[in-house]
Amino acid sequence: MPVRVSESIILRTYPLREADLIVSFFTRDEGKLRGVARRARRPANRFGSGMERLSYVNMHYYLRENRELMTLDSCDLVRSQFPLGAEYSTSVAGDFIAEVADHILPAHEANERMFRLILAATGHMMERGAAGAIEAATYFALWSVRLSGFLPELELEEQDHAIATEMLTTPVGKLTAREWTPQTARGLRRQLIQLIEDHIERRILSVRALEGLAAIP
Repeated sequence: MPVRVSESIILRTYPLREADLIVSFFTRDEGKLRGVARRARRPANRFGSGMERLSYVNMHYYLRENRELMTLDSCDLVRSQFPLGAEYSTSVAGDFIAEVADHILPAHEANERMFRLILAATGHMMERGAAGAIEAATYFALWSVRLSGFLPELELEEQDHAIATEMLTTPVGKLTAREWTPQTARGLRRQLIQLIEDHIERRILSVRALEGLAAIP
C-alpha cells in the first residue's frame, strides 16, 4: 500500500494499549486526520519528539483497507514545539491553540490558511516568548472564527475594536507593540471563545488557564 507524506501539525495524542498512541494531526494536503502510532510510547521508536502537541512534522502514513484510522509509519521533525514548553504562558497558549484547532477543524478538509495560521501563531510565541502568548492566542481565536465562517459583527469597546481591526488586516508579527495587561482584549477574547464554544457545542478546557494567565501581573 502506498505511503503518503504530508506536512502536518500534531494536535492531540491519546494512549492506546500499552505502547501505542492515537494521534489527531492536521495535514497540509488532506486536512485533519486521526491515526495510530505503533510503539510510539516506547523509549526507542520511529517518531522521537515528533508526537508532542504542536510539533510541525513531515508525517508518513497509510490507510489499511476497511480501517478508519490511518497507520502512522514515521515522522520527520520540521520544527520542534519544545520552545513553547519552556515557559508556562506559552505552554498554556499552545494548549489553547491545539485544543481549539482539534475541535473546530472538520475531518478530511484541507485548509491551507488555517495551517499557516497555526504556524504563524506558534512561531510568534517562539520569537517573543511570554510577551507574545496572550497576543498570539487572541489572534488565533479571531482568525480561526473568521476562517471557519462564523464571525459576526462584534460589539466591542473602542480599544478591543481597534485591536480586532488591526489583527484582521495585519500579520501577527507586525502588530502594534503593546503591553498586554489583564484587561487587554479581554472582551474580544471572551466573545470569540463564546462563539467557538457555541459552534463546537462543548467547553474549551484550556480557557480557564488562559484567562488566569491573562490576569497575572
